[in-house]
Amino acid sequence: MNATVKQLRAFVAVAKTRSLAQASAQLHVSQPALSISIRNLEATVGGPLFSRDSRQLALTPEGAEFLGRAEQLLRSWDQSLDALQQRFRLQRGQLALAVIPAFALNRLPPLLAAFHREHPQINIILEDVVMERVVQSLLEGRAELGISFRPDDLSGLEFIPFDEDRFVAITPAGHPLAGRKSLRWVDLAASPFIAMNRGSAVRRWTDQAFVEAGRDMQLFCEASQLSTIGQMVREGLGVSVVPSLCEPQMRELGLAVKALTAPAVTQEVGALIRNRGGLSAPARAFLQLLQPD
Repeated sequence: MNATVKQLRAFVAVAKTRSLAQASAQLHVSQPALSISIRNLEATVGGPLFSRDSRQLALTPEGAEFLGRAEQLLRSWDQSLDALQQRFRLQRGQLALAVIPAFALNRLPPLLAAFHREHPQINIILEDVVMERVVQSLLEGRAELGISFRPDDLSGLEFIPFDEDRFVAITPAGHPLAGRKSLRWVDLAASPFIAMNRGSAVRRWTDQAFVEAGRDMQLFCEASQLSTIGQMVREGLGVSVVPSLCEPQMRELGLAVKALTAPAVTQEVGALIRNRGGLSAPARAFLQLLQPD
């Protein structure tokens, strides 16, 4: 049998006050219950902690030596309990996120600002990485919650959708296509095309759309970041497509952003988690922020 926190508190209170009456009042328990706790603790440790040879309560040598250790144990317990309670009250803790750049750049900052206003003591760790690395970060335990398009392979993760994205076309402001209200994939096939790197989900979806449109892209260059693609389009090196999450950023670059059809490419945006029941309090609070309804 192990000593309990209740027994340690009883021992320390009696040892400090040298009075069952004062200790029972301090702990808000009856004297018989306090006496039982002391006897049970003595049974656990294997010997008496108080001398019962006189009317005055006095510590045995073993009890006197144990008192400091018991106080230290109680301080450690109280500090650990307080830290845990603060985590559940979101007064302390950490939230590790892995987020695709398109969302991290244009949608995440106001969400983090709202979260910080409500929970200013929670530290944020953010990886803004491509979708494949969002999944990897979750599987390797670096991130607790991810935000991404729905992966082709969830690898045992849970995907919780909260939005939908639609690909849009981007062209330089002075491009012949810039004046049109909307564009088709076949329209883009006539111009040099700046694509995401091979192996990325955006590139797979782009290649599939050109196949469905029955045309080949005039591939000019590949890049690994959507922001780089936007900069290259601004310099007049070609046209491209990006998730509509990137539309504010592309307009800031002065690009023409057009609806894209035939085919329309839509993808779910959502949260990725390993285990809904195993989320920390900060992660649960942030997930609720993503799903207000």
